[in-house]
Formats: sequence, C-alpha cells, structure tokens
Amino acid sequence: MSHEPKIDLNQSVGDSMAQTTCYMCACRCGINVHIRDGKVRYIEGNRDHPVNKGVLCGKGSAGIMQHYSPARLQAPMKRVGPRGSGQFEEISWDEALEIASGWLGNVRKTDPKKLAFFTGRDQSQSLTGLWAMQFGTPNFAAHGGFCSVNMAAGGLYTFGGAFWEFGDPDWEHTKYFMLFGVAEDHASNPIKIGIGKLKDRGAKVVSINPVRTGYNAVADEWVGIKPGTDGLFVGALIHELFRTQQIDLDYLIRYTNSPWLVINDPGAADNGLFARDADGNPMVWDTVTNALGNGKSADVKPALTGTRTLPDGRSARPVFELMAERYLGDDYAPEAVQMETGVPAEQTRRIAAELAHIAFQEEIVIDQPWTDWAGRRHEQMIGRPVSMHAMRGISAHSNGFQTCRMIHVLQILLGTIDCPGGFRYKPPYPKQTPPNLLPHGAVGDIKPEMPLGGPHLGFPHGPEHLLLDGEGNPSRIDKGFTWDAPMSAHGLMHMVINNAAKKDPYGIDVLFMYMANMAWNSSMNVGGTLDALTARDENGEYVIPKIIYSDAYYSETVPFADLILPDTTYLERYDCISLLDRPISEPDMVADSIRHPVVKPDRNVRGFQEVLIDLGARLKFPAFTNEDGTPKFPGGYADYIVNHQRKLGIGPLAGFRGPNGDKVGMGEPNPDQLDRYIENGAFFEHRLAPEHAYFKHANRGYLDWGIEKGIRLSAEPTIFQLYSEPVQKFRLAAEGHGDRQPPERARERVRAAFDPLPMWYPPFEGEMVEGDYPLHAITQRPMHMYHSWGSQNAWLRQITAQNRLYIHTSVGERIGAQDDDWVWLASHLGRVKCQVKLMEGVNPDTVWTWNAIGKRRGAWGLDDDAPESNQGFLLNHLISELLPKGGGGYRYSNSDPITGQAAWFDLKVNITKAEDSGTTEPFFEPLGNKSQPESPEKLAYGKEWKEPAE
Repeated sequence: MSHEPKIDLNQSVGDSMAQTTCYMCACRCGINVHIRDGKVRYIEGNRDHPVNKGVLCGKGSAGIMQHYSPARLQAPMKRVGPRGSGQFEEISWDEALEIASGWLGNVRKTDPKKLAFFTGRDQSQSLTGLWAMQFGTPNFAAHGGFCSVNMAAGGLYTFGGAFWEFGDPDWEHTKYFMLFGVAEDHASNPIKIGIGKLKDRGAKVVSINPVRTGYNAVADEWVGIKPGTDGLFVGALIHELFRTQQIDLDYLIRYTNSPWLVINDPGAADNGLFARDADGNPMVWDTVTNALGNGKSADVKPALTGTRTLPDGRSARPVFELMAERYLGDDYAPEAVQMETGVPAEQTRRIAAELAHIAFQEEIVIDQPWTDWAGRRHEQMIGRPVSMHAMRGISAHSNGFQTCRMIHVLQILLGTIDCPGGFRYKPPYPKQTPPNLLPHGAVGDIKPEMPLGGPHLGFPHGPEHLLLDGEGNPSRIDKGFTWDAPMSAHGLMHMVINNAAKKDPYGIDVLFMYMANMAWNSSMNVGGTLDALTARDENGEYVIPKIIYSDAYYSETVPFADLILPDTTYLERYDCISLLDRPISEPDMVADSIRHPVVKPDRNVRGFQEVLIDLGARLKFPAFTNEDGTPKFPGGYADYIVNHQRKLGIGPLAGFRGPNGDKVGMGEPNPDQLDRYIENGAFFEHRLAPEHAYFKHANRGYLDWGIEKGIRLSAEPTIFQLYSEPVQKFRLAAEGHGDRQPPERARERVRAAFDPLPMWYPPFEGEMVEGDYPLHAITQRPMHMYHSWGSQNAWLRQITAQNRLYIHTSVGERIGAQDDDWVWLASHLGRVKCQVKLMEGVNPDTVWTWNAIGKRRGAWGLDDDAPESNQGFLLNHLISELLPKGGGGYRYSNSDPITGQAAWFDLKVNITKAEDSGTTEPFFEPLGNKSQPESPEKLAYGKEWKEPAE
C-alpha cells in the first residue's frame, strides 16, 4: 500500500488571490499571492506572465517568510545613543518627516552637494533619480557601481545593449550557448527555463567560470578559468577566428564601424580618431569609386583593409585592419595565454572552431521579410545560432569594462547580435552608440534650491563631459566622472562613506541611503567602513553629521543611522518596473509591470517611494508641487505612477495610456491605469510585429516604431562600435591634448587602460600588492539567496545558514586540511578564520564562498548563537576599498579605472591551517536591537491552517 498522503488538489488555498510582481530577486517574475484570513497563505508563479510563465523558484515561494520576517522594522525611529548602539526612540511619521525635511531643506538652501543620496537594489531609479535631480545634488547613484556597471557600460558603448536586463539569448534557436561569470541568483527563472529548452534541443552549453556550481554544473563543458583572465581567453578565441579567417565580413560591413578610417598621425591631437568629412561623417574607402566615401552611406562598398591617404595628406587605416593586427599578435595566441588563464591551448582552439562551425555551417533561416534602415527589403531573416550571456563574474574586476567589450566583439565577429539564434535586444534597446544621455552635476550646475539641469548618470563622449571644477576637482563625493573613473555610468557607491569620512573631495552634511547594507556585506573593508560611519572630529561631532536610512528590515546598517524611515515589504506597497528604468521586456515584446498592496501593513511603516514623494512636496520641488505650492501627487506613489509625465505623453508605465486606455507607450494619463494593470495580472505586454523581431539595430520598421512609442530618440541605425572613439579621446587627453587633461599621477593609468580596441590587462590588486598571496578569492550568491535580505529568510536559512570556504583538493593537501577544518585566509588588508570544504569543481588557484551568508549578531532578528554569525563569514573583511599607493602616494579606489566598477573579484589571498575553533573571526560585538520586538525562539508559519491529524 502507498504511504503517500492523500491531498485534495482542488481545495482552495485561500479565500482570495491577488497577482503582483515578485521581489525575492531581480527577475521580476509574476506571482499569484493567495490570501486567507487577511494573511499570505501561499505564493505561486503566474502562468500568464511573460517573464516566468508560471515557474517560481524557492526564493519566490519563500516570500511569505520575507514578508513576515521578525526583522521587519516597526515604526520610524530616531537615534538616542551613540551610532552602532542600536539605541532608538520610536517617533511618529509626522515627526520623522519633519526632521528629515528640516535636515534636507537646510542643505538644499545652502549647498545641495552636501547631500549624498544613494540607493540599493530599489528598482525605482527613475523616481529616486528624479528626486535627487530636483533636490539639486550631484551625489546620486544606485547599486550598479558595485554590481555590474562594466556589463552595462561595456555593452552600451559597443552595440547599444548589454546582457541581463537589456537582452537575452534566442532560446528558441540557439545551438551553442556560452556563459561567462554567471552565478545562479540573477535571472534565475528565465535562464533555467532557457537552459531547459537548449537541453531539450541538444544545443551545447559551455560555461566559463572558476567554480562549477548551478548553471555551470549542468553545462556540457566547463572551462575552469582563473578569475580576471576571461578577456585574455576571449582574445585567444578572437585570435583563432582571425587566424582561420572565419569572420562574418558582410555583417561587419553592414552593421559596424569596422570599415571606418582611423587617423594615423602619432603625436597629433586627433591621432586615433575617425577621419571625417566636412559634415562630420566618418570616412571609408569606397571600392566602387576607388575614393573616400561617407561611412554612413548605404551606397558605398567599403574596404576593410589598406592604408589610405586623407585630403590633408595624412594616412588612415580601417578599424578592421587594426583589429586584425592586434588579435593576430602572438600575445593572444592560445599557447601564449594558457598559463595565465589556466585554459589549455587545445581547448581554446577547439571551442573557437566549434563557434565558427555553428555560426557559419549551421545558420538559421526564418522566412520573414523585413526592411533595413536604408529601405532595402530582405526576404528572409538569416542568423548565426551562437549566443552568450555574462554577468558579475566578468564585471567585478578592474579590467571588466574591456573584458565585457571583448565578449561583444567576439559576438559581432561571428555576426550573432540580434539575429535568429544569437543575442536578442529587449525593448527599449538598442540605444545609440555611444548613448545620447550625458551626466549632469558639474560645479556650475549646482545652485541652492534649484534642480540640476539633467540626470546625474550618463555616458561621457570625451573629457568635456567630466564633472570637474576649474581646478580639476571632483564635483561628486564618489569621484565619479573624474579622471579616477571617467566613464562611471552608475557612480561609485562603494566609495561614498569612505570619501565622506575623509572629506575627500569634501565633507557632506547628510547621507541618505535606501536598501543599501553598507555597514556590512555591501562594503569593502567592513571595519574601515564602520570606523567611517562613527568617526568624530576634534569637537567630538560625527564627521558625517546626519545619516537617514530607509529599509524594511533591521540590517547591520540600521544601528548606524540617526533617523530611520521604515519601508514596507514588497507585498504591502506600490512599485513600478518601468520602461524609464529596468522593465520586464522580452525580445518579442515591450513589457512593464507593477507591484501593489496585496496585504495591509500591520506596522507603522510606509513605502519608501511614498516617503520620497511626501518629502519632495514638503521641500517644494518643482516636479512634486503645483504652482500654488500644494502637493502635485496627493495620492502618493500610485498617484505619481499614473499622472507623472517625464515628457508629454510618456509616463512611468507604457500600458493602458490615454483616456480610454487603448494607447501604448505614448498617451495621456489614464486615471484607471493601475486598475487595468491589476486586472491584467499586474503587468502589460505589447508584442512586436514579426518583421520587427530581429535586427532591431538596423530594422527600419522597429526604428520607426520605437520613435512612435517614445522608446527611441533617433531613426538612425545603431552602429556597432568595435573601435570606441570616446575611449580614444580620453587617451589623447592623457597624452597631453585638449583643454582637459588628467593630473600627472593619472596620465599613464589612463593611457594604458583607455584603449579604443578592447584588450586585456592584469587585474590591479595582483600587480600592486606586495607579499605572498598566490590564490584568487571570489564569492558567488547561491541560487536560493539574493543579497542580504534573502539570507535572513527562515525557510531559505534551512538550506544555507552558514558558509564554508571552498578550496580545491590540491590546496587542502598542501596545507593539510580536511572538510570542516579551520583555516586563516589572509589578504594584504586583514584575515578571516573560517571552515573549509574540499571540492574538485573549482579552479585550483581559486578559493570561494557564498556571499552575504555571514551576519553580525544583533541584526536581522537572529539569535546571537545563530550559525550565520558564528560559523558564517564575509570575504569583505579582506577586500580593501583602496588600492595600494601608486606614484606620488595617491590611492585610487579598488575599481575599474574606466567605469569605477568595484573590483570585488580581484582579491588575492593566502591560506594556512588554523587551530580548531568554534567561532569565525573577526567576531564583532552584537549590535544593539532593543527597539525591535523579540524574535520567537522557534519560527514557524501557517499552523492555524494545518488540518488536524485523523
């Protein structure tokens, strides 16, 4: 007889069901939230949702315990003891908002840059960015600067898109899929669904990652590369494509700047820039007229090689020839790079041959006519079924920008961008290259009680767009858009606290943060960050005078704030996943979504966006107040979502616009818009016409449709920039040209890193640190956790409540360590004591652990004897926020020199056996938490609905 329980599968789970958007990771999946007796009973995937199609991971299902976490903040609070003590006094919202608006108002009236406003993974950056712009401070960014700005900027400067939220592999047609540096937490459901499709069709999956877990474990081939050498490996693949002459030349001529002529005049102010005609068009050599021609003309037949003479008598060469010269060089030969990468030359050659074979011998043909940007009709859509995906393992290195560009160059040489079987843009991408958006916040733009002239974050086209004063000093507290990090499209959030405490480049009056656990796992050099948060001046006053923090949970950062504005959980508030920010679009559709309150808060909390809008009205921001001074959005965030217009007819949501709700993209505000979204499952989707599905960068129909719908500014095609002129402009400045030049300390750094052709250079830390640190150390996020807020979840903790340091068996043999032995792991900054696990699926020169599992006692509602704080640990204690002193004694941030991306994975360490111990080190004193309700000794949920045993 069967011992399986009998379950009535038709029994109602709850007495009502609401559909909204998950927030347990960044996938933004659709969920059905079943409610019983006013409480969340069950969460499942929404089968009609375009992102997950009903699939829901363990994180999403565990959202119940996120919502009911004992760590939830209960009410606004102001600090009454020293920072870090956790001594707070509960106050009303009226008092909290009066305090906040008083502090902020004083700064805005005197010197707006004295506010530093930085947010974490908030998914509402179109609002937070607008709020900061209205305040007038230059100091705003979100978490991208320490997460994946290399990935975004590297792609946007190269081909107007990028991996992750900007595009996807063509899961239906790809035959060869490569993952670079992808862990399991980002895009988990879509990638799992996609890999499942590939497996069903017999497509090959190749993973390039130092660690073989998750997606890498199910790959058909694992390339266990050394961290930070991916660009060198990709360069070797490109070398092989050039050597064997397996490159899509027609694709390069049609869609890239490979035929454009580059001026060859060493020492000249325009050396390395594109040769241009009188109208500013890039010039090529036309093989039909045997003369110089307009590189943007559809009629020319450009040459890809040959030195040409310009009208002024100087010479120029095509980009393609410069590329061939570089990548055919011995430096990128598979034999030359195998010691550095750890990838055998024969494996590199084979993978390059497989890529070429699939691309050129197994092309995909779809019988769908389309018209290109020049009006030429094509009867078929022809593609090369190779696709790639990369994430933080590539991005979080000091050479990440160039490595990201190298991966895109590899795709473009194979002809795989937005074609059947290749990488596919998600609307509103692609953008122009380089993107039109420029950064704002130069010293002259900052005026008391005045908004900035435009968005803070953007894409400089040259030194003229840096945010510097007349003496070359930074405008921003994080030194973004300066010679330290000229193209820092997401800012440098990881440097804000350190710089503010040192008053370098200046001091601030208010630090305002949201959902950014900067006192623990989101900071490098945790001890140094805590010192910075509590540093006092000679008068005994805090160097950072006022800290406002908003979060939903009692994280490690909460005790260091002066004013707490408690946020709701994601099931209690409105959110807008907008085309103005990071929508949920898929390659075949433009789509966005909302969150809305499916349960009412049982605490005195308010959604952060709601609070921002209230503060904006109190501070009389023009965008948040009417001419008579009354609030423009008295209904709060829901009111803003519906009625705010960024431009005439363009608002936060693209769906159900216009009086009748029948307009898409552009249209007047619709008072019933949110109701329509809720009725539709909390999302909106508009499918593209079949003739717009591919070649969006050059598809006449898609380009015109994008302008009509407000998602594109220009009808011109997006031309792939294999050679980046903006990058070369910064190099020319370092060589002594132009009105804006880097300081002497930065000249060689800029000249070396800012190469207009993607290239590889060694990560900085390994080259600069003195001492014996032979091993690389990295982190990954487990599939069942996402950032620190997920790792306090009671259900998910049962999977991983403590982390180990994973080492190769050969490393264990060398130091005499077995599973669960204690070791010291040391860097040039400090050391941690932790336990090890031995494994084979890791690069022998690499150690790794799960990120954000380690917790500080007193935080997150956990007991002081919780495994997270006793056996859990962070590598953050070993990672310095600053590089060692270079020439002249200046210390740069531990970041990519181009974008400022935090170089988390450049860490070099050594490992030694330790005496047995029951506790990890460093072991911090518990944080005070008396303001929080006491957590239950045993946490469980749903007992009231459990059927009695028969």
